[in-house]
Amino acid sequence: MKRILVLLALGLSMSLAAAAPVHAPQSVTVTVREGTSMSVAVSPDGRMLAIDLQGSIWVMPAAGGEAHRITDLFNDARQPVWSPDGRTIAFFAYRDGGYDLWAVAPDGSHQRQLTWGAFDDREPAFSHDGTRIAFSSDRGNPLGSDYNIFVLDLTTGAIRQLTSNPAEDVMPSWSPDDRRIAFASTREEGRGVWVVDAAGGPDQRLVETKSRIDAVGWAPGGAIIAHGVDRVDGWLEVDGKTISGSEHVFPFRPSFFSGTGFYYTSDGLIRRRDLDNGAVRTIPFTARLEVTPASDTYVRRKRDFDSQAPRKALGIVRPVLSPDGKTIAFAALGDIYVMPVGGEPRNMTHDAAYDTDPAWSPDGGTLVWTSDRAGGLLQLWLRDMQTGAERQLTHIPTQPISPAFSPDGRRVAYLDVDGMWRRSGVAVVDVDTGKVSQVHASIFAPGAPSWSADGRRIAVAMVAPYSVKYREGTNQVLTMSATGTPDNSDDQWYAPVPNLSIDSRGWNGPVWSPDGTRMAAIYEGVLSVFPVSAAGAPLGPPRRLTSEIAYAPSWAGDSRHILYQSNDRLRMLDTETGEAVTVPLDLTWRTYVPKGRMVLHVGRLVDGISKTARRDMDIVIAGNRIAAVEPHVAGRAAIEAPGLTAMPGLIDFHTHRQSDSGEQQGREFLAWGVTTIRSPGGLPYEAVEDREASDAGIRVSPRIFDTGHLMEWQRVYYKMGIAISSNRQLEMELERARILGFDMLKSYVRMPDIQQRHIVDFAHAMGVPASSHEIYPAAFDGMDSVEHVEGTSRRGYSPKMTLGRSYQDVSTIIGAAHMTMTPTLGPRLYDFLTKHPQMRNDPRLALDPPWLKQQILSAPAHADYSGTAKLVMDVYRAGGRIVAGTDQPGPIYLHSELQSYVDFGMSPYEALRAATAVPAGFLQLDAGVIAPGKLADIVLVEGNPLEDIASTANVRQVIANGRRFTVEDLVSGKAKDTPR
Repeated sequence: MKRILVLLALGLSMSLAAAAPVHAPQSVTVTVREGTSMSVAVSPDGRMLAIDLQGSIWVMPAAGGEAHRITDLFNDARQPVWSPDGRTIAFFAYRDGGYDLWAVAPDGSHQRQLTWGAFDDREPAFSHDGTRIAFSSDRGNPLGSDYNIFVLDLTTGAIRQLTSNPAEDVMPSWSPDDRRIAFASTREEGRGVWVVDAAGGPDQRLVETKSRIDAVGWAPGGAIIAHGVDRVDGWLEVDGKTISGSEHVFPFRPSFFSGTGFYYTSDGLIRRRDLDNGAVRTIPFTARLEVTPASDTYVRRKRDFDSQAPRKALGIVRPVLSPDGKTIAFAALGDIYVMPVGGEPRNMTHDAAYDTDPAWSPDGGTLVWTSDRAGGLLQLWLRDMQTGAERQLTHIPTQPISPAFSPDGRRVAYLDVDGMWRRSGVAVVDVDTGKVSQVHASIFAPGAPSWSADGRRIAVAMVAPYSVKYREGTNQVLTMSATGTPDNSDDQWYAPVPNLSIDSRGWNGPVWSPDGTRMAAIYEGVLSVFPVSAAGAPLGPPRRLTSEIAYAPSWAGDSRHILYQSNDRLRMLDTETGEAVTVPLDLTWRTYVPKGRMVLHVGRLVDGISKTARRDMDIVIAGNRIAAVEPHVAGRAAIEAPGLTAMPGLIDFHTHRQSDSGEQQGREFLAWGVTTIRSPGGLPYEAVEDREASDAGIRVSPRIFDTGHLMEWQRVYYKMGIAISSNRQLEMELERARILGFDMLKSYVRMPDIQQRHIVDFAHAMGVPASSHEIYPAAFDGMDSVEHVEGTSRRGYSPKMTLGRSYQDVSTIIGAAHMTMTPTLGPRLYDFLTKHPQMRNDPRLALDPPWLKQQILSAPAHADYSGTAKLVMDVYRAGGRIVAGTDQPGPIYLHSELQSYVDFGMSPYEALRAATAVPAGFLQLDAGVIAPGKLADIVLVEGNPLEDIASTANVRQVIANGRRFTVEDLVSGKAKDTPR
């Protein structure tokens, strides 16, 4: 332990000082005997093995025994290989925000870095003479490349590229004479083993296979062992013949100890096999890891749903400066506001719709915004600022967001959302005629459009992935013709600073200045501008204009002044003098608590505490809380539901609320019985606005527990992700999270382990939990939650599952840490709809946008789920807390999730509590059970969910925060007019 902490202290910079201590965490030691996504390498003398187990390199006797860690916990070290002299173990590690090649002595001394840079280097393989290392890397064009095979000369440090095919070339292995290198590739659908001369030259397919190959081992005796794979199975094959029987072989290269003998990993175990006689032996091992249960080790903050004191509105969405620089428009608390600079905000919409994304016309006479006030999907609306006249501009079957007027005021560009996670095309609508023209095909979640001064081009922020194999990249500038081209052939990509990302694609630029000479964007947390040509090509690097965190830059018409957000303030900057002033904004809201009392008479009560239901009960509600739960009192005025069962409102512990879903998504959640959602990632100010509008009762919606950006490091994928570039920027992002009052912090897949530890400490100092996709060293850090049974991983494979199966290390770690785990089993919706075909015609699905409804109704059949079922139940029995969440925008998925838990082996009672009492307890929410003093979040259903968990979907009425709705009113939209 002392060694671990010393190395951690050395790894942390002074700017990443730990948050004030709020607990004295007590770690516990667990022993694991199986490893998930583990590889093995044998020493040249055959006496020792090196393994990568949960992010560290360990060594152990080749005959079996206890493994000893030789790297610290924070390397994310993977796929060790021995040098031919046995003095060095090479591996790839994620120490500083990118994968590089490293080396260490077998006793843990002399750890050193072998490669550097912005690119990821992976999968090292020593040449037999020990002078070179072959590896795969995405080195190449920062605007998009692919994985190729490279060779590092260990004497000179020189690196040579051997392959350049646009496919993904990975997992190199040297021929016995070191003259050639075999590798796996995605060309020809991955069906084969490829080879290239180590001295350079053309590559070719050496072996053709029937299955996809993802790893290759070239035996000293000349045989080539390939790892074949499909989604839930892996095997070893030679000459097309499987040699590993029924084992589930892990997708790594075998390690040879003789001409035909080798070690490999399968079924969570280390195995030794001989090609000549087929003999196979399991090598037992143990390894000890320390975990830190987060439960009760820090003081949790509790949300106040009762106080009527005024609260400052923090969810200020897209504040935009009028061309004359005198007025600001923004969205907040469900409506569009307009405010003179230095004056008071005025509500311009004051309706129950989802009103957001305002933008000014060039003359300042018209405001455009997006709203679902007409019912159904969001559409664009216009307001004449002089007369107050309003009209609907678009009437389309998709969801227009992020509008921007053209310089002549005759057109509006917008993002045309037509898929999951804000996948959008770019379109332009004529202001006079309403005619819509698509100018770019749908792409993955671009940033807001911005016009060139001549109106010929449109710029957006867009992710430029480094490769196809790994989806993450940097947010760069993409410009396109404002009239469109049939095949997007006019696209122009620019990286103002190669390998440096615009922070996020949510209101962080690029924003073209009205005179067309500059673009503003947020880099490394701060406001920057860079000169551009008329077509948008950068003419110089970004210049920092502020030292404080910035968001949502908006130019005045003079191309000199910029309005931006900094934490909870609006700031106005003069770009010539550098002077920035705060623009006061006084807008408050109060928590909504209904008045009066209500009595529900129900035929059956499932209170979330007892394993049996009670008959003929009354639930007395006063305001937004339950005053009493008692046997029915005849003659008392009550809402009669004798044929229904009352159960606690459901909690979706993992769903991402986004503005493009509009107001009706909130009603749909309630209509499916979901009264609370946890949104572990979103655009920061939009997330706060949604939470405030819900708490204020302005928007008919579940309670919302949320956070802002998915915190990434240097690379990013989602629009709601942020590409943090340094410890300084991480501190700024964390401080914004504290000021905006997020309910949790989310460390995402590219965040290095050392910085992730700091995020955990900072979150706990705030009194809120932290979450990630990781299990180790996250469990050592005191991480509260792990998302998904698999989920995206920077490694290309999950540390929680290997080919659809998980092993004892995972369940032991999560269980000992008492982490919550949200499986998110969305693909099992097919099974749920097959069991309950009437759900396909459920009227509640009409509240989904067409693309989502189609996704639901066409849910495909899925492969074997036995491995997933075993993981969920193993974690549950080991002490982990299974909490139900979907990672889907459609609430029907939550009922499929609960059905899956029962199918896996939970009782209906246990499954129900996974969506009620257990997550409520974790959220410190006075809900999840029906009992006096609890918040009045109650669902009335037909049937008994303690007997048939699918009864949770048979919702007839919902009481959310003491407000009662029928499903019919929620679906029709009448619920929007329910008195408050």
